[in-house]
Amino acid sequence: MLPPWPAWLLLPFSWLYAAVLAVRNWLYEAGWKQARPGWVPLIGVGNLRVGGTGKTPHVAWLVEELLRQGHRPAILSRGYGRQTQGPRLATTTDSAATVGDEPWQYFEQLGVQGVPVAVAENRQLGLDLLRQAHPELTTVVLDDAYQHRRVRPAFNILLTEYARPFYHDWVLPAGRLREARAGASRADVVIITKCPAGLTAEEQAAVASQVRRYARPSVPVLFSTYAYSPPRPLTAAALGVPTAPVAVLLLTGIAQPGPLRAHLQETGYSIESECIFPDHHAFTPADLAAVRARWRPGQVIFTTEKDATRLLAPALAEALASLPVYTIPVRAALLGDGAAQLRRRLPPIASTFTS
Repeated sequence: MLPPWPAWLLLPFSWLYAAVLAVRNWLYEAGWKQARPGWVPLIGVGNLRVGGTGKTPHVAWLVEELLRQGHRPAILSRGYGRQTQGPRLATTTDSAATVGDEPWQYFEQLGVQGVPVAVAENRQLGLDLLRQAHPELTTVVLDDAYQHRRVRPAFNILLTEYARPFYHDWVLPAGRLREARAGASRADVVIITKCPAGLTAEEQAAVASQVRRYARPSVPVLFSTYAYSPPRPLTAAALGVPTAPVAVLLLTGIAQPGPLRAHLQETGYSIESECIFPDHHAFTPADLAAVRARWRPGQVIFTTEKDATRLLAPALAEALASLPVYTIPVRAALLGDGAAQLRRRLPPIASTFTS
């Protein structure tokens, strides 16, 4: 099936791009280009598609599970959108500007549990930094490193969105795939994300059969959904916990605000206005002035935890202070026995590894 008009006109460029990436992947598979393992097991979490597939809540789920199993995990990310360069270990003096919004969210959520968070464009340099600073680690979770072939994960988790699965997409620029669908063959587990909570066994089987056209036959295909928590105050003007059917202004700078919007509407909130910015958007005082112009007394402003890491920049404090802004926390929840299946595959990775 061809992509929709006029994207199919770009297919020759997609084929060329896919061919270049296929050669690159073959060079790694054949050993002509070196992929180095970590000094501890590396667990990769990534996707084939550009845009939000739910990596952040799934990485958090995975790290919390590793902690429950007694491991000492760390997170290594590229640090997309940060204003710094090179390997960097997140500390309390950092921010979304210095390490990136997603790594800073990890640090705020998991740093208190002793989980180091590092960023590096070159993941090998990031691993070297973690080894020097935290030799006690037992595993490192690689955030969004599925196409970063210089390092070799012991275990690869591939995420793909239920509404936008990789097997219905095309390589850039005709579609949104970073590499061809055959890249799914490197996965050890495939998780279909952002599924309806009531997805039936028959529907799951139909999706799994499509995935297995590209993944290895023995690879488990799991399904997850989003579990949202009640709103949490972000600013001093956000008092108490608003309950439906309060009027809402939705403020986001993420790739896929649709699931949050749907959740709020299903919960009974009345979304009267939206201020939607691009993914990883660096908010400015002018942006918040525009938000204030859209906001009216009586409305509450809902945003995501990821957006909150950028909204709390010191330069925005004055513009943000008097607005009633709340975050809507979200966590990944695997359907059926998916969590048990994934747990069974994690202990051997860390316990049997030898460098």
